[in-house]
Amino acid sequence: MDIDRRNNVTVTGNPHGRTVVLAHGFGCDQNMWRLTVPALSSDYRVVMFDYVGSGRSDPSAFSEDRYASLDGYARDVVEVCEALDLHDAVFVGHSVSAMIGVLAADLAPQRIGALVMVAPSPRYIDDEGYRGGFSAEDIDELLASLESNYLGWSAVMAPVIMGNADRPELGDELTNSFCATDPDMARVFARTTFLSDSRDELKTVQVPTLVLECAQDVIAPREVGAFVHQAIPGSTLVTLDATGHCPHLSAPEATNEAITAFLASQA
Repeated sequence: MDIDRRNNVTVTGNPHGRTVVLAHGFGCDQNMWRLTVPALSSDYRVVMFDYVGSGRSDPSAFSEDRYASLDGYARDVVEVCEALDLHDAVFVGHSVSAMIGVLAADLAPQRIGALVMVAPSPRYIDDEGYRGGFSAEDIDELLASLESNYLGWSAVMAPVIMGNADRPELGDELTNSFCATDPDMARVFARTTFLSDSRDELKTVQVPTLVLECAQDVIAPREVGAFVHQAIPGSTLVTLDATGHCPHLSAPEATNEAITAFLASQA
């Protein structure tokens, strides 16, 4: 299989620098990292890709069975790393990709040497002693709405996820990204994302890890960032002065500064 074509892999930046892999979240694609790439490209080799079912990936590679769990996406990450023969790469994952990165690092520890988790959440549904931000009923309603009218759901939810109501162009961009995704494939990724529980997998992390949370995020409240930080020994938690779930778009300078400072500390 042509992994580069399957996942629309792109490589840019400094070919002699350490490799940084940028992984997008649900409903997005690699274009969401366009404000981060310039901050990295001088010193680092930058790899981006689209998950199958997103962006310009190969839709013929989609398998509902494979992508019904985060393991399927993690295997894609490992296969991208293998195709490029990456070693000791830094995996930067936004939202659900943060957990996909945890799984990928466990599957191929020689490939991934550090993690940056941007607005991560190991479980979106509240549990005893754990606040994920949503009740089970909330998630059931969210998924039912998505499955019955994906375009309508996108128009309503994307601005909520993005936050920054005073900057509607950000919500519009995320809406357009959601709407460009095949509804059937988005349905699978959404169920996989919002019903996942990766809390136990956090204990497997053995690499330096940066956890980036936003001061205000309705999708991943600060209790979640604290949980992730406490669950990963030696991790660093940075709270960005940012609103919403996509700080690499809404607060790129602060996000880039935190990422580059972490990368410099790993040199």
